[in-house]
Amino acid sequence: MVGGIFYEHGHRMIASFVGLLTIILAIWLVAAESRRWVRNLGLAAVGAVIAQGVLGGLTVIHLLPTAVSVGHACLAQIFFTMTVSLAFVTSRGWRVQAAESGSLDDSGQSSLRQHCLLANIAIFGQLTLGAAYRHKGVGIIPHLVGSAIVAGIVVWLLVRVITRYQCWPRIQHWALLLNGMVMLQLVLGAGAYWIRTITQDAPQPLLPMVTLTVAHVALGALLLATSVLLTIQVHYRLRRQQADLPQQTIPAAI
Repeated sequence: MVGGIFYEHGHRMIASFVGLLTIILAIWLVAAESRRWVRNLGLAAVGAVIAQGVLGGLTVIHLLPTAVSVGHACLAQIFFTMTVSLAFVTSRGWRVQAAESGSLDDSGQSSLRQHCLLANIAIFGQLTLGAAYRHKGVGIIPHLVGSAIVAGIVVWLLVRVITRYQCWPRIQHWALLLNGMVMLQLVLGAGAYWIRTITQDAPQPLLPMVTLTVAHVALGALLLATSVLLTIQVHYRLRRQQADLPQQTIPAAI
């Protein structure tokens, strides 16, 4: 099939299947999940996948307008993060973590919870700039500046975790993972930009350019999801502390 019809049709079929799975997931959560916020997150995921389908249709009808295309790309990142979060908080590992005693001392001028929230916002903003660049809404400079900001925030997050939270190995592991992903993302971003530049006169996108760009976008989605999962864990421990539970040493991760 020529003109990208195979890929476009395949994209629609996969999207429809994902929508069906999301509806099934939401029904299961409503029927079996006791936590209200988890049920609401499942319902929000259904709303997100429906909105994503609408935006996808508008991109085709109006021939890829920049604003709609960027919105479509960003909502995909949000939906992916929702589903990853649902998988995480309904997993056996989360139940083991929830059963652990202990709380997190987050006193100070700037809390770890706020720092994690800042990382989430910065990463999502960077994903938005990346989508805008791919759809020719902005130049490369804002995206480069955003990458430096994200790297600085995430590295400083790791420094804070290593220096203040030695008693909680789990959060150190997640912070290290987030930093490693950011470093790899910088390499992929540089490679994607370089290959795009040297192949800009090609009659159609070449496989190396497509591969690096897709890998860069996919890792960006994983970065946002990883940052949100780290935030969920930090918020959980802070809620336990605010409930005036006794201070104890956090057990090592299983």
